[in-house]
Amino acid sequence: MPKAIVIGSGIAGLASALRIRKLGYDVDVFEQNSYPGGKLHAIIRDGYRFDLGPSLFTMPNFVEEIFQLYKLDPALYFQYSRKDTVCNYFWTDGSRFSVNADQDLFVKEAADFFGESQTNIKAYLRRNRKKYELTAGIFLENSLHKLKTYLSAETIKAMLQLHSLDLMQSLNDVNTKNFRNPKLVQLFNRYATYNGSSPYQTPGIMSLIPHLEMHYGTFIPKGGMHRISMSLFELAKDQGICFHFNEKVYEIVLEDGKAKGITSSKKSYSADIVVSNMDIYPTYKRLLPGLKAPTKTLQQERSSSALIFYWGIKGTFKDLDLHNIFFSDDYEGEFKSIFKDKTLSDDPTVYVNITGKDVPGDAPPGCENWFVMINAPGDYGQDWTTLKNKARSLILEKLSACLQRAVEPLIVTEHVLDPVGIQENTSSYRGALYGAASNSRFAAFLRHPNFTRQVQNLYFCGGSVQPGGGIPLCLLSAKIVGDLVLDMNSNQEYA
Repeated sequence: MPKAIVIGSGIAGLASALRIRKLGYDVDVFEQNSYPGGKLHAIIRDGYRFDLGPSLFTMPNFVEEIFQLYKLDPALYFQYSRKDTVCNYFWTDGSRFSVNADQDLFVKEAADFFGESQTNIKAYLRRNRKKYELTAGIFLENSLHKLKTYLSAETIKAMLQLHSLDLMQSLNDVNTKNFRNPKLVQLFNRYATYNGSSPYQTPGIMSLIPHLEMHYGTFIPKGGMHRISMSLFELAKDQGICFHFNEKVYEIVLEDGKAKGITSSKKSYSADIVVSNMDIYPTYKRLLPGLKAPTKTLQQERSSSALIFYWGIKGTFKDLDLHNIFFSDDYEGEFKSIFKDKTLSDDPTVYVNITGKDVPGDAPPGCENWFVMINAPGDYGQDWTTLKNKARSLILEKLSACLQRAVEPLIVTEHVLDPVGIQENTSSYRGALYGAASNSRFAAFLRHPNFTRQVQNLYFCGGSVQPGGGIPLCLLSAKIVGDLVLDMNSNQEYA
């Protein structure tokens, strides 16, 4: 049986291991931490459970597809429910708006609340859908770096309609052109943060992102977000995949232009193929020291990171749901602080996620588990102690004012994660959540491919390579890797 090694057990690493296992490989996964899941991890503090990483779950079909590959009912491992409310939005002037999961209701309610026409909002959503349908097969589901991707009828169709993709405008330009109300523009600008970018720089094609959330819906896994990674881990163990925890990989062994295995903190292992789920920057800098690094790719601007406070709250807030956003009054200034000045805004947008609203046991009775996050620059040597203390005060001030209730006295337990901690825990360069930022119309093409022409049998998956970050795209990166391995063994089919 051929042998495969996967470095890292983030969600893309788990999905890649399962796809390659289905191709008939004996698979070993190496993880420097004592647990699987990468950013999709959780902690329990004083009776409160917190998901540490990604908090948004959409397009669950990409998770289910892994189980279906093994002809298993996904519900045996993994269950979830659809949310009726996508997100609650709050502004400091007292305005509040909830996005209904029913798109027709959203259009009607948004038109009434923001003073826009229903026809205009519907047309905007329809264009977003078209962008996704034109480009998904090119940018998301196949390798951008293989000729056959560009020879398909799908690609030709997209190329003939380039004008409709808004590549030459920023997301903010597109939204400002479509809507008069600055609050609705801000609501749709927020989707740039889903790939760690600025709406004032990322191209207008990114307006396809709200389509994924508003069309496919948002969901909450039974057991919280951590259940996503744990379900794949359990499936992997059931399929005979071997995990090596607390075993750091030091080098990918190369011989005659091929990946031949790894050297870990314990010993050397041979393999027929190697897949790195580690951030692409440390993969080259640490694991491939003798290989010429793709300088232009590695020098790309990093995506935003995050500063997250995990608060156990003694009390409940009926105005809050699973996803809640408290907007900055100076949204453009916030992104200038993050990407230009490499610091935190004095008026940050605050995201509050509360899984306890849907997951029994995530907080004690009458209490709530708050995941409180602001967008942050990567770690460039800032004084994070000072920045964290200042941000904490600003966040508490904003939340208390918008909710008309003092929040700080309700905090009974606290855990904090900053860009330094994110980098240490997940090897994400500078603590960037999505690898490279998408603040350029060429960003998709500059993102590292899922393979390298310098080395045969070496593949890459995860949020720092094509097609990008976030749970759906990480799972798609694993699918691309599986397809590349299948192509390498062109006479082979899924077992």
